[in-house]
Amino acid sequence: MANTSNKITRRRKIRYRIRRKIEGSAESPRLAVYRSNSEIYAQVIDDISGKTVAAASSLEKDLAKKKATKSEMAKEVGKLVAERTSKAGVSKVVFDRGGYLYHGRVKALAEGAREGGLKF
Repeated sequence: MANTSNKITRRRKIRYRIRRKIEGSAESPRLAVYRSNSEIYAQVIDDISGKTVAAASSLEKDLAKKKATKSEMAKEVGKLVAERTSKAGVSKVVFDRGGYLYHGRVKALAEGAREGGLKF
């Protein structure tokens, strides 16, 4: 069994605690964030039907070409996911930070999504 002081185990516990309280619906789906060391991913998920409404990541061709810091890239991913979500007819979401602190790249992605027109 993993040591509870392990960083990954700690984040997993926080993530499960958040997910007990947050659920995405058709009217306001969940904007889930995953952050690796070098990339960032965002998905807008309707938990009731189990469908992904929109997704974006820093690996996409038009974003990967840009020379930018990781925080600037996260902001661009937020704008992109907001654009795709609005095309799907959704303007309001519930933000799921995925166990990460609301700071740095996660905060930049949220700000980019707000600039793109999402409300949360």
